Amino acid sequence: MAANVEGDAPVTNEKNENSSSPSLDGPSFEDQFKLFAKFGDSKSTGEAITLSNSDKWMKQAKVIDKKLTTTDTGIYYKMVAKTKRSLSIKEYEQFLETLAKNKKTDVSEMKQKMASCGPPATSKTTPTAAGGAVSRLTDHTKYTGTHKLRFDDSGKGRGKEGRVDKPNAAGYVQGYKDQGTYEETH
Repeated sequence: MAANVEGDAPVTNEKNENSSSPSLDGPSFEDQFKLFAKFGDSKSTGEAITLSNSDKWMKQAKVIDKKLTTTDTGIYYKMVAKTKRSLSIKEYEQFLETLAKNKKTDVSEMKQKMASCGPPATSKTTPTAAGGAVSRLTDHTKYTGTHKLRFDDSGKGRGKEGRVDKPNAAGYVQGYKDQGTYEETH
């Protein structure tokens, strides 16, 4: 520890031993692990990662190539996971070490690529179509006839109220329906 010029607060020159990321401004390996562990699963806490999310992470980081395939990751993942569905961060690091040792690649290089690949993103997904036919079919203001009654002014569906006319079931006996309509019909 060295003191700064004014002598107010100590300045550290040592690097954090637990940090897997070489850059200070980018996310660490642990941060990326949590992001990819949560990706696509609303119930996940980010403490454990599944095989599919691991493969997505490795593909995005370009760790998976001709030398290392998703088949390899599946085999070595099951070796570490045994019967579990997901791995904690410690188990995942053990999985990476096993994978790197058997495929003869560098673990630190893999971790560096995975830490610097950015947050989870969807790729190769179909964008929404905005053609003429699609806009006519999805714009409720252009509906005609009884279909326009199915939506209110904001575009929210009315549910059964917009499809069915409910009869008035009030009456003084069970069989008497539509109370107050006798005078209108006769």
